Amino acid sequence: MYAIIETGGKQYRVEPNEIFAVEKLDVEDGATVEFDKVALVQDEGKVVVGTPWVEGAKVVCRVLKAEGKDRKIVVFTYKAKSNYKRRKGHRQRFTQVKVESIAAGAGLEG
Repeated sequence: MYAIIETGGKQYRVEPNEIFAVEKLDVEDGATVEFDKVALVQDEGKVVVGTPWVEGAKVVCRVLKAEGKDRKIVVFTYKAKSNYKRRKGHRQRFTQVKVESIAAGAGLEG
């Protein structure tokens, strides 16, 4: 069983007991988060695609790490022939979660 969810403007393919990082959420360690924007659910060969979301489907996750920082990305800008150079760094904040369960919704029952 797997599902495709959307959070933070990105889509993620998730399975039960999978650990993954999403855009920073305003939660604490050990809290439970429900993602109800589920675009697709697959269970035992049956696939339900939402328009845009699957009705009644949700993914329940537990927060492992409320805030972390990704690796540094260097942003370098310059203008040719004018001796203008700027170097900046950026570290994106994220929240690490573990999938507890996937509720299929109305499409896969029966």
